[in-house]
Amino acid sequence: MTEYDYWKIFPRMPRKVTIGDITVRDGFQHEEKFISTAAKIYYTEEMIFAGCRDIEITNLGNPYSMPQFRDAEQILTHVRSDKFKNQCAKRGIKYEDICFTCVTIRESAVDRAIALKQKGIGPDRLLMMVSTEEEHHFANSGTSLPDYWKEAERCIRKCNDAGMKMCGTVSTIWGSPIGGATDMQDAIDFAKRWLSIGAHDIEHADHDGSASAPDVYRYYSMVLDQLPNTDLHIAHFHETKRVTSASVLAALQAGITHFEATLGGLGGQPANFMDDCPTKGTGDYYYDDPRYVGLVTLEDTLVQIDEMGVAHGYDVDRVLKLGKLLERTVGRRLRSDAIINGRTKKEGHPQYARPGLKRVKEKLGEKTGQKLPNGWDATPQLPERCFGR
Repeated sequence: MTEYDYWKIFPRMPRKVTIGDITVRDGFQHEEKFISTAAKIYYTEEMIFAGCRDIEITNLGNPYSMPQFRDAEQILTHVRSDKFKNQCAKRGIKYEDICFTCVTIRESAVDRAIALKQKGIGPDRLLMMVSTEEEHHFANSGTSLPDYWKEAERCIRKCNDAGMKMCGTVSTIWGSPIGGATDMQDAIDFAKRWLSIGAHDIEHADHDGSASAPDVYRYYSMVLDQLPNTDLHIAHFHETKRVTSASVLAALQAGITHFEATLGGLGGQPANFMDDCPTKGTGDYYYDDPRYVGLVTLEDTLVQIDEMGVAHGYDVDRVLKLGKLLERTVGRRLRSDAIINGRTKKEGHPQYARPGLKRVKEKLGEKTGQKLPNGWDATPQLPERCFGR
């Protein structure tokens, strides 16, 4: 007989996960209008109040290239303020449980993070990034892979000495939007390289939605066979083909316990246009249609995981409300279906029932709850062809 217990079929699948929110950084970086500092602070606070404990809040790169993050120090100053700490305490949130991450692709950004740390407003964790396909890596960082690895090693020593953690991102695991097909083993080797030079954890990123569910399952199974500590690994999926929920499920089945997402599925390359002015960003966008870019949506992922019975620590309804508000902030309909349809209600939607069923059943002499005609056998008699004989 077939085994029906999902956790016996996939024994590595977790009962509890961590979902980091990266809306305010990765989500907003692709927006071609400046999202106000007040809005960034609002969504940072509200996501934490809704249960998030791992949150990316800004990019410390040069604001000339990414003007969306010209308010980085203001955001960091706010989350390090006594006012915000008191807000957390009033809600029973342990402030020390929150991990604030800033992206620092190049060494100058790492140095900036260290200077902010010395001022008392630095992040807890930084993030640097390599791609296994060098053209994609060059587009993001402006340097070669060998040169970047040496830079990353220096930066990790610096940030660890300053009391901060470093996350090493590995991208183009399942393919590159520039160079095409890639080898998954290269990504595992790069993850090992990050750890060998002192990275705290690894973000395994599908930055262009190349992944298919079988390859996601295969890759993360390979990862956990070779690096079995699940706390080291974070799944980061972009949505370009409306199949990312399958990738999330495949990662769960393989045993991954840490995920990232954005409200509304926002995100993508740093914007190369801001308000009414072209800006540098990372150059031309490598996609043809802006409707098909961004991350897996936090709202839909959270509902998916919640309805599987996997613990996550969020107030789901509060997150769904935030998703609706975010559409007003950015001024357009976003990707989440869950903010429209909500969670599956066990009690159903009785307000949509057609009136009169009880009266019809009484007229026909049927009992309440009766689903079969009187006189029918309790067990249906199946023909032989149902059994393939």
